[in-house]
Amino acid sequence: MKIVTWNVNSVTPRKERLLAFLAREAPDVICIQELKCVDEKFPLAEITAAGYHATVYGQKTYNGVAILSREAPIEVERGMGDGAADDAARLVTARFASGLSVVCAYVPNGQEVGSDKYRYKLGWLERCRAYLDRRFSPKDRLVVVGDFNVAPRDLDVHDPDAWYEKILCSTSERMGLAKLIDFGLVDTFASLYPGKQAFTWWDYRMLGFPKNHGLRIDLILATEPMVTKLSEVRVDRDERKGEKPSDHAPVIASF
Repeated sequence: MKIVTWNVNSVTPRKERLLAFLAREAPDVICIQELKCVDEKFPLAEITAAGYHATVYGQKTYNGVAILSREAPIEVERGMGDGAADDAARLVTARFASGLSVVCAYVPNGQEVGSDKYRYKLGWLERCRAYLDRRFSPKDRLVVVGDFNVAPRDLDVHDPDAWYEKILCSTSERMGLAKLIDFGLVDTFASLYPGKQAFTWWDYRMLGFPKNHGLRIDLILATEPMVTKLSEVRVDRDERKGEKPSDHAPVIASF
């Protein structure tokens, strides 16, 4: 089984790249973030023709998440269902008859340490942990994937000194992510390759990609029943190259 996460940074201009990726990699499940379109504008016909069911939670101009799967889900949930006054389309969940559950998340960026958006981000991570506690058990076959907008360790940052206590790398953000992972999840890449450095996001500006000035913020987290079957995790750097790339590369896990 091949599971992918990819922040496409707007699905409309990236549609052809996404379809080519599906044809080339043939993942069983691919979770995409930052759709930047409402459900009605999502390229459903093309995705269906490619052999995928699409579970979409879109939003005009901002955010938006989707789970594309070979198998049709038997249950879908959009949002966290916690009654919070938050209409941002940032989380969607699909359960499958095979017993697998997939949560696709687009964690808020936070903008600047100490800002209102930063506090919203920390609260969002807390809400996400509470959502997992309500809906799942660490014994479930569960993957929680997406753009977490947090680099978990200094190893996941090209220049830890330059990023020290900055947004995406601050202590409070890392603690929030760690609490989420403490639900009973494992960072699959870090688990399989504990000393290896790889990045998933590079800024469009300042030659970030050619200089490899990146961060690892796109993660595939999984419960132990899934991790015991984990064989490989890789970053498809080629998808960050060429014409009209996203600023993120796909992360691909094989189970």
